[in-house]
Amino acid sequence: MPVGNTAPPETIYAIEGVKLGVTAAGVRYQNRDDVVLIEMAPQATTAAVTTTNAFCAAPVHLLRAHIAETAPRYLIINTGNANAGTGEDGMARAQAVCDGVAAAMGVTSQAVLPYSTGVIGEPLNYQAIIAGLKAAEQNLGADNWLRAAKGICTTDTVPKLDSLKVSTDDGSSYHITGISKGAGMIRPNMATMLGFVATDANIAQPLLQQMLVQITNDSFNRITIDGDTSTNDCCTLIATGAASDTVIASEEHPHYEAIYAGLKAVFIRLAQLIVRDGEGATKFITVNVTGGNDCQECCDVAYAVAHSPLVKTAFFASDPNWGRILAAVGYAGVKDLDTSRIDVALDEVVICERGGLAESYTEAAGQEVMSRPEIRIHIDLARGDYEDTVYTCDLSYDYVKINADYRS
Repeated sequence: MPVGNTAPPETIYAIEGVKLGVTAAGVRYQNRDDVVLIEMAPQATTAAVTTTNAFCAAPVHLLRAHIAETAPRYLIINTGNANAGTGEDGMARAQAVCDGVAAAMGVTSQAVLPYSTGVIGEPLNYQAIIAGLKAAEQNLGADNWLRAAKGICTTDTVPKLDSLKVSTDDGSSYHITGISKGAGMIRPNMATMLGFVATDANIAQPLLQQMLVQITNDSFNRITIDGDTSTNDCCTLIATGAASDTVIASEEHPHYEAIYAGLKAVFIRLAQLIVRDGEGATKFITVNVTGGNDCQECCDVAYAVAHSPLVKTAFFASDPNWGRILAAVGYAGVKDLDTSRIDVALDEVVICERGGLAESYTEAAGQEVMSRPEIRIHIDLARGDYEDTVYTCDLSYDYVKINADYRS
């Protein structure tokens, strides 16, 4: 079961200039939506970030090539098969999918961006995707976000969606809606398993790409479930321009900060939803590191704690074995770290002061806080003014069961 509130927002804003079509094509599983077609208005700008995994999937290679050549008009997403580790045959199958969308929608293949997620190393059933295009085209609609969020799921137990309205000081308003998927093989190191966010703001493509990279680093690049970076991670940001004729081309634009803040809020919510729905997760854990000499060392410490199987299993067992946290801080690789200055707290319970057991700490207090479904670890390095935050979950028996049975 997911941890905490994972429900979609009460209001899901349609984004003028974006339509979504969803169908059950039977790529791997029968009788469940598994193909999503997203149509973008001709004037829309698009930005993307992709996995850093060197063994990236065939659709990732094509996406990178296509978005560099022309402005995208369509995104095609399938679940059930990652089309990764499939060599030249995989490239041909991914190209066939793009060709199929291009023929159906009257655009060039380069105007189609492909996305796949699912099992690695198996041939993609591209014929099923192409056969399902007609049904997906027939239900293209601006209000199909929730169904699309469900249609891109694999081992997810809930759809991941967020939507909000941004208002500016001069009375202008913009809308942002996004979906993501992912529950395992999550240490994105660029984005998430798959993520799609759209706004009706009018943003120049170079600035849109810059915004996406920056916001991704504070959201999808700050989550981990199992420390594994997928072969297929992609995140795409679309700006349709429908809300204004005036192009936002720089950070100096008076609406930039409001739109940036709105986008960041949606991205962080989508990223947190992935952790809340982590495979087998029973607890949502925020690791906040302050007092660093720079953000990178704070991030390194936070990820060392968040990745640690010993820390994660201790949280699953509600075992206040806080020495595991200190051990992770110590091997994070921070140069010249003075452990005698470090403080650590779990929510309001201080467990470590100046590198040793806090005088106020009791085992009962530690046990109580570790039993909570949502816990914040605060680590103060006491060596600078920087901070960073990573979101993670515990590691349970069910994580092993889910992944042992994944291909069955």
